[in-house]
Amino acid sequence: MQYLERAEKLKEYLKKNKKKPVKAGADNSKSEDKKSDSGDSDTDSDPEKKKLQSKLEGVIINENTNVRWSDVIGLDGAIEALKEAVILPMHFPHLFTGRRIPWKGILLFGPPGTGKSYLAKAVATEANQATFFSASSSDLVSKWLGESEKLVKNLFELARQKERSIIFIDEIDSLCSSRSDNESESARRIKTEFLVQMQGVGNHNENILVLGATNIPWVLDSAIRRRFEKRIYIPLPEKQARAAMFKLHLGNTSHCLTEEDFKKLAASTSGYSGADISIIVRDALMQPIRQVQTATHFKRVTGPSPKDPSVIVDDLLTPCSPGDPAAIEMNWMEVDGDKLFEPSVTMVRFTDISSIF
Repeated sequence: MQYLERAEKLKEYLKKNKKKPVKAGADNSKSEDKKSDSGDSDTDSDPEKKKLQSKLEGVIINENTNVRWSDVIGLDGAIEALKEAVILPMHFPHLFTGRRIPWKGILLFGPPGTGKSYLAKAVATEANQATFFSASSSDLVSKWLGESEKLVKNLFELARQKERSIIFIDEIDSLCSSRSDNESESARRIKTEFLVQMQGVGNHNENILVLGATNIPWVLDSAIRRRFEKRIYIPLPEKQARAAMFKLHLGNTSHCLTEEDFKKLAASTSGYSGADISIIVRDALMQPIRQVQTATHFKRVTGPSPKDPSVIVDDLLTPCSPGDPAAIEMNWMEVDGDKLFEPSVTMVRFTDISSIF
């Protein structure tokens, strides 16, 4: 009986909400229906596009990365090529007319840790008149069928809406490797969409520069490689560049290294990348802290106050050997936070470079 009552209630509800049929002679109503149908279809398609583009808003770099050309060491050739492709067309658009057009695709390739992504940060800072998109595979690959290629398409459409855009794709080999019979259909569609958007019929990319970075360019699909018109090799730093990198990474930290010491460090790090040198310096900068932690004796010294460097005080404490005449037996827990004098970084801190790797 309960099932019959429910069925009757459903029947009455459907009768009440049933739409009246449209008369055949009602021309006005037909035109209104057509308008409403087209409006409905537009609203159905727009939310999806808005959803995809709002998803891609996160790849736009709005904050200043604070990396200048002067911060990039030993890559003068790459910097000049990027200035030619990005900065000059913005400042002197009248120079790039007729057959003289700026590069549409630049590929940065070379060993890991040589500064490819760092160069992209410098471009984002220096090209402040352009919108910088930094995309990776996680931003463009979706688990839903057909959404990945839509994300690629919407990324380029979003870039075309801006006056000048730079699309940076780090580790582009993860998205655009060589096509084969064993790959999935979704991966093939992403590559096809990239090819169409970068240089396809009906797509105008006059104001878009695609900047790619990879460690393994031979893995890239040949059609993708062809679309990167300018290919720049980012090599390992030379001796002079390595010495400058040691100075740069030390910064304004207190140290006792001379020019000769920097030359010795550069000579002993042949074959090291910029990232390797950065790790070496960071490890050396931690050595004074380890010295403070393991020290059993401290002595009083005169130096600038940690709170106000312009004030010189004479009651600071710094680690020393137990045999020092002024040594006081104590550990770091007994030293006040504003009374510790920072030990300087010395050449001895770098003597164990090879043991780091």
